[in-house]
Amino acid sequence: MAVTLDLAALARIRSLELRAKAVVEGLWRGLHRSPYHGFSVEFSEYRAYVQGDDPRHLDWKVLARSDRSYIKKFEDETNLRCQLIVDHSRSMRFGSGSFTKADYAATLAATLALFLMQQGDAVGVTTFGESLQEHIPPRNRPGHLRRLMLELEKPPPAGGTALDLSVRQLADLLRKRGMICLVSDLLAPVETLERQIALLGAMGHDLVLFHVMDRAEIDFTFDKAAHFRDAETGDERFVDPAAVRTAYLDNLQIHRDFIRRACERQGMEYHWAPTDTPIEQVLFEFLSKRARR
Repeated sequence: MAVTLDLAALARIRSLELRAKAVVEGLWRGLHRSPYHGFSVEFSEYRAYVQGDDPRHLDWKVLARSDRSYIKKFEDETNLRCQLIVDHSRSMRFGSGSFTKADYAATLAATLALFLMQQGDAVGVTTFGESLQEHIPPRNRPGHLRRLMLELEKPPPAGGTALDLSVRQLADLLRKRGMICLVSDLLAPVETLERQIALLGAMGHDLVLFHVMDRAEIDFTFDKAAHFRDAETGDERFVDPAAVRTAYLDNLQIHRDFIRRACERQGMEYHWAPTDTPIEQVLFEFLSKRARR
């Protein structure tokens, strides 16, 4: 189990880098208590022994510690290249709890960047809204982590989501294969999402989706009739929550089910990340799933 941190206390840490360090510390403690103790090193430097590998390359210390057979990766196998694609559209500004979706996404991405770079892996960050906003290629060198943090700390600018345009631009930038982690609320028409997930799948990368939503969006906890404004388009509509709640929740479930099926078709790993879920818990489940693979 991951060691969970209080989200309200975490949100009070203004520095994104310090916030990420706090989450990573909790994540490490959870990993050391888990059945996958020791896999954090193996994640970047080792791979599981498979039939046909030379047994002379077995790491006997890892075998004695974990009772599992691993071999040291060769130099060209060792370093992971991870590009974090973070949604900076206007809808990410919404938040009913300790974090807005944008703050939660930035903290999740920053934590994953710190965790991977501590292992010697190369990490980059891309932000998108109406178009691709900033693209920092994967690196692991002095000063690079700070550059990523500064980019992730920027508030989302005014603008909607144009995921289709952003993915097309991204395809031209990411020539080398690696891991792509998309962090988004995916508030876009399902037809657009289907096309763009398929395009990402065709690029040949290892794909991971962190689907971020606010608890008020998930449960539709609003109880008073009011004008609701579309965060992406600015359109307003007077809504009585009691009258539309059932239809809204049904449509949201359909939307989520569609996204999961689209991910399955493209071999994209899906992780549900409500903003009231401890970030280290989301990342613990992600790392544990990859360890089982």
